[in-house]
Amino acid sequence: MMHGALQYGAAFGAGFLACMVNSVAGGGTLLTFPTLIWLGLNSVTANATSTVAIWPGSLGGAFGYRKELEGVDRKMLFLALPSLLGGIGGAWLLRFTPPAVFDKLVPWLILFATLLFMVQEPVQRWLKGSSGGDHHGTKWFAGAMLFQFFVSVYGGYFGAGIGILMLAALSILGVVDIHLMNGMKNFFAFCINGVAAVYFIVAGMVTWPFVLAMAFGAILGGVLGAGVARRIGRAAVRKIVIGVGFAMAASLFFKH
Repeated sequence: MMHGALQYGAAFGAGFLACMVNSVAGGGTLLTFPTLIWLGLNSVTANATSTVAIWPGSLGGAFGYRKELEGVDRKMLFLALPSLLGGIGGAWLLRFTPPAVFDKLVPWLILFATLLFMVQEPVQRWLKGSSGGDHHGTKWFAGAMLFQFFVSVYGGYFGAGIGILMLAALSILGVVDIHLMNGMKNFFAFCINGVAAVYFIVAGMVTWPFVLAMAFGAILGGVLGAGVARRIGRAAVRKIVIGVGFAMAASLFFKH
């Protein structure tokens, strides 16, 4: 375990890299969460701390798609309700999950999130090209609300990979404009992670020195890191995130 300035430097760097890759590929949680575990936090505290530290980035993501969101069907905003309820429900479940139990779940959650991240672009292309059918009826909307609720429970509980799941929920409703879908996805992620972050803070589940170091890194990464990531290239960034995800999952499977 590192100590002192090195610990906070690592947390800062993880926050910077997370927001940098989020700007071009998403999957930043697959960098922040493992880093906090490597720094010595138990898995539950690491998850809560990561959520609080990175949450402001989702606001910037939603703001970036504000023009697309101006034309959204107001009915779609009702999906914020299951997002909020599911987010708080998942956060509550995390609070009452013993760290030893969560430790056993974490490798599977990271592997699941990494696999979702791998298929994100093919699924997005499929969703962009899909059309047809009446996806605006009551049954479709009820189904999307229910699906969004369970996605949000997962998001409040762990979080990594919820973007691709929310894109699937929007496809149930027949939304095919990928830019609108990404804007709505970011807005609902802001709701899910925001209510979970508030719950984690009130419940005293976060380690504030790491939150502050990681949050400062995230802010700087959001401002400066996007340019660096774009120069590296989207494909290279995605490979780095996938590599980290698989490596972390494998190391934890081996550990347990």
